[in-house]
Amino acid sequence: MLRLAFSQAEDLKPYGCAAVALTPGWMRSEMMLEAFGVSEGNWRDAAAIQPHFAAISESPRFVGRAVAALAADPEVVHRRGGSYSSGGLSREYGFTDVDGSQPDCWRYLVEVQDAGLPADASGYR
Repeated sequence: MLRLAFSQAEDLKPYGCAAVALTPGWMRSEMMLEAFGVSEGNWRDAAAIQPHFAAISESPRFVGRAVAALAADPEVVHRRGGSYSSGGLSREYGFTDVDGSQPDCWRYLVEVQDAGLPADASGYR
């Protein structure tokens, strides 16, 4: 994905366009909600099945807000060819998920889930 964003950025550079790669976190897509037997209204109930999902997942709107923030940034060309996460951009641009939080999924996955620690979103939402 990063190579594609870089290549597209180079191709579009003469036109003043910025191509970037954007990665959402652990998204509460319809497929994920269905897999855990929950809905957007009660997604936290998925903690009984996968506590890390309930701790750090983000709504599809969160990554949409990241796209909107990038599109509204008059200096976005400085990001040309880069790779960004919705959580990282939320801290930079100040947008939140629908619940008012700023989930930092990728840091959480490395520092908590991959480290074998119990689910705890403190400092990651």
